[in-house]
Amino acid sequence: MSMNTIAFDLGGSSGKVFLGSYSGSRLSVQKVHSFKNSSTAINDSLFWNIISIYSNLLEGIQKASAQACGRISSAGLDSFSNDFGLIDPCGDLLSPVHCYRDGRTTRYRRQIDRVMPPQQRHRLSGNQVAPSNTLMHLASMVQAGQTFMLQNAYKMLLVPDLLIQFLTGQAVSEYTISSVSEMYDFEKKSWNRKILSAYQIPESLLAPIVFPGTFVGGVKKELCDSLHISSFPVVSVCEHDTASAYLSAPCAGDCAIISSGTWSLVGTEVSSPIISEYTYRYNIANEGGYQGSHHRMVKSIMGLWILQEVQSCLASQNHNLTFDELGELARGAKPFAFLIDPDDIAFFRPGNMPQKIQEKCREKYGAIPESIGEIVRCVLESLALKYRWAIECLERVTDKQLPVIHIVGGGSQDAFLCQLAADASNKPVVAGPADATALGNLMVQLIAHGELSGIEEGRKLIRLSSDIRQYTPRQPEIWDEVYEGFKTRYQLP
Repeated sequence: MSMNTIAFDLGGSSGKVFLGSYSGSRLSVQKVHSFKNSSTAINDSLFWNIISIYSNLLEGIQKASAQACGRISSAGLDSFSNDFGLIDPCGDLLSPVHCYRDGRTTRYRRQIDRVMPPQQRHRLSGNQVAPSNTLMHLASMVQAGQTFMLQNAYKMLLVPDLLIQFLTGQAVSEYTISSVSEMYDFEKKSWNRKILSAYQIPESLLAPIVFPGTFVGGVKKELCDSLHISSFPVVSVCEHDTASAYLSAPCAGDCAIISSGTWSLVGTEVSSPIISEYTYRYNIANEGGYQGSHHRMVKSIMGLWILQEVQSCLASQNHNLTFDELGELARGAKPFAFLIDPDDIAFFRPGNMPQKIQEKCREKYGAIPESIGEIVRCVLESLALKYRWAIECLERVTDKQLPVIHIVGGGSQDAFLCQLAADASNKPVVAGPADATALGNLMVQLIAHGELSGIEEGRKLIRLSSDIRQYTPRQPEIWDEVYEGFKTRYQLP
């Protein structure tokens, strides 16, 4: 009889619920529920609709349970990092959930940096310096005079753990998603007291840290009764979606891994954190992995968010184009006509992305991409070139060659982007699986149940169960010349 497990994967543009069935030799995965997810602006703030997200989680659990005839062994939840809710001792939600793109961290950036300089925060936490970090949002609340909320709330829970608390009543903070909050201490393997004290964040506000594979608790009886399902345990998986996605990369030795979705997380696995002047200079993040091993060095690139925003803007003008259709238009546009730095802060927040791209091109070229194909090609070629730069940074900081690129996640289905990544870097690209995050989520659950011996066996299982494609680099001389010009134009060291 198959073991049935549920994976809930929440992204910036959509949420999905998967039913995984493991036969002992093969893992089959079925998407049983999906929904759109987006932030909503109120005044000058951005919020997630956490109530709708939770409602969709419950709907997905019901569907998965029905599909499995009520035989569910466990569930695991993962999502984007940094965002959180505050609860009282009864588990009631005390605050809305801000989106990591909310502008409050930018408004208070100078005050936050005066409390503790970014370089010192990086040295203490090993994280990237970014406006999206959990610390930045909590520190912004202090700067805005909202300290009373932090002093009187029972716990702050990051999104997956907030949802787990709604399901089980248990308040914990999973390691991989805690490690990227800019409040974790890799050396002491606990919350960083120096950072918390500097920013007046009560340590009691933060839940105890648990590692992936921990059985947190069962779904509450009253909730099961209302859903007409049998109870099952919830497992803390690698709750940071990037950590789950990286587990699914079909690696063999040293390689670069790109988790490609709303963000492009370009990284590699290392044995332990590396925190140095170099990692600060290039804003390279240390991110915790499974059971404290499979540690990741990651460079965050803006990713397909830019194209998602282009697509959204076009849809508002009654031009409803799929990603495949956008890619076909890009193929027909002139190569290398326009390039942007995808990580320009102008692209961080939502709103009229085509115009933002055109404005940046006008600054650099004195001309603009006018057709949809020109705009999309500009974005895709720029992403590919920024991937190469990020990989070269990682090779220097880790002092090892990364001869192969593994692209996992939704972006692995974009054949044009995968080919551009191979061409730009002059490295072969292995693409897939597309549902890498869900597969990594399910893998940790199977390990927790004793069905798999560890990550290596899990990766072998995923290779057998997934569609994996390969791309060979072309025209390296042309791309080398374009790359040098790209670095010069955007002053990339």
